[in-house]
Amino acid sequence: MSYVKGLKCRECHRLYPTQALYVCEFCFGSLEVDYDYDKIKSQLSREKIERGPKSIWRYRDLLPIDGEPTVGPHAGFTPLIKADNLARVLGIKELYIKDDSVCHPTLSFKDRVVAVALTKAKELGFKTVACASTGNLAGSVSAQSALAGLNRFIFIPADLELGKVVGALIYAPNLVAVEGNYDDVNRLCAEIASRYRWAFVNINIRPYYAEGSKTYGYEVMEQLGWKTPKHIVVPVASGSLLVKIWKAFNEFKKLGLIDEVDSKIYAAQAEGCSPVTAAFREKSEIIKPVKPKTIAKSLAIGNPADGIYALDAMKQSGGSAESVTDEEIVEGIKLLARTQGIFTETAGGVTVATTKKLIEKGVIPKNESCVICITGNGLKTQEAVSDHIGKPYRIKASMDSFEKTLRHESKITEDVWQSK
Repeated sequence: MSYVKGLKCRECHRLYPTQALYVCEFCFGSLEVDYDYDKIKSQLSREKIERGPKSIWRYRDLLPIDGEPTVGPHAGFTPLIKADNLARVLGIKELYIKDDSVCHPTLSFKDRVVAVALTKAKELGFKTVACASTGNLAGSVSAQSALAGLNRFIFIPADLELGKVVGALIYAPNLVAVEGNYDDVNRLCAEIASRYRWAFVNINIRPYYAEGSKTYGYEVMEQLGWKTPKHIVVPVASGSLLVKIWKAFNEFKKLGLIDEVDSKIYAAQAEGCSPVTAAFREKSEIIKPVKPKTIAKSLAIGNPADGIYALDAMKQSGGSAESVTDEEIVEGIKLLARTQGIFTETAGGVTVATTKKLIEKGVIPKNESCVICITGNGLKTQEAVSDHIGKPYRIKASMDSFEKTLRHESKITEDVWQSK
């Protein structure tokens, strides 16, 4: 059963039918899904959710599909890890990692949004799907549309990381590398979407696609024992993930599934592409587009579609925004790896480094709980750290060579060399 009433303009609130629409024809505001929350509240409970599948589809009643899900049976339900080792280093009492770099078929949170988008695209009768991507979305659309038997066209910036190119090409899509940054790619895709009857997941199917990000927030609350964290740090590219996590928190409160929303939400960006952070610092209602220049290519969207809504969410929650340098991003990746054994991509380096900075500045109190959002796997962006992690010891296959090379290595403490 679907509880979707249709689409609604986020600006003028004009109503639209449940179709492949994404812009209001009157004010040009973006559209979002409009739900019948009264009916949902009468049917949904914590117990019903807990009985559901261990995937995003346990929240089926709060997602914009009409029938049963047909794509993404294994998306979602990723671990929330109590990060005690990292907490000690950062000097904070209670720290968690919401780790979307594992369990997902393509090792990123994009499997959530794509599962919803492609299920909806099939319901709307589309045979061909497409996307503009900074990398993770390319892999997810390629993989899940292959499983769903859909034609697929994937558009990426030509300078994308090799790991993400291979991660899309392996599923044999029509992969198109565009000379330019993501914003150039997205403009081209908007033109293509107006000419061909293709379901562009982040253009004409965007209202449905974006709702998949809510499941990240739902899981955090459920895994914390049906409550929100005091603080949550979210990587920002388009801004949609942050906006939808905030929406998820408030939906659970509206439906009586949690007692209160007691959270501050923070935007984490790279200094080389930080239009949302810049607007927050300037106390401006205008997001000024920038030309991205950062190793965090998955966050390199210079003109974020949901930037203004991300600002609103931060202000409503009492949160803020921060940006970090490429050097800090690399250190964030390495810090998470050596403390928690998690290898994250550059976007995760941004959130870890941002959290560190927010704690050091006293913005996030050390005696309160915090969740760091990790959204993709480090195997996809190895170039970012390959020159910053040292090299293996090279020895001959003998005990003498082993001991001569490592026995006097100053980085290895003496207690390691205790004999039997």
